[in-house]
Amino acid sequence: MTEENKKKPNPIDIHVGSRIRLRRNMLGMSQEKLGENLGITFQQIQKYEKGTNRVGASRLQAIASILSVPVAFFFEDAPGQEAGAGNRGFAEDAMAFAIEFCGSPEGLQLNRAFVKIPDVKVRRRIIDLVKSLSPDEAE
Repeated sequence: MTEENKKKPNPIDIHVGSRIRLRRNMLGMSQEKLGENLGITFQQIQKYEKGTNRVGASRLQAIASILSVPVAFFFEDAPGQEAGAGNRGFAEDAMAFAIEFCGSPEGLQLNRAFVKIPDVKVRRRIIDLVKSLSPDEAE
């Protein structure tokens, strides 16, 4: 392996790390808290999330347990799975969009605040408001 190849993270490691970050953020958990639960530093979590350090199988299992997801969650839509991508339906595309949105800072803030609203009617009115503000809403 050349020196250049050693420095570039593997695309799968980058993907797994981004999924760890996504789920951790969805739960509102800090890198420090995840590291504390694993008995490692937040710097190590940063390296996992960037893909610069590979996550071992037993550590990935522990992360999955802490983040309450199956291990397979970290590999969903991973690079190299394009062969089946043409067979994806609307539901899969919508799910990918939702996951991407929920991983954004605005999506996280909106989701956290929205789920705290106890009144179902108020939540529906907020959805109606957002739809009315969207230029492409066709329902």
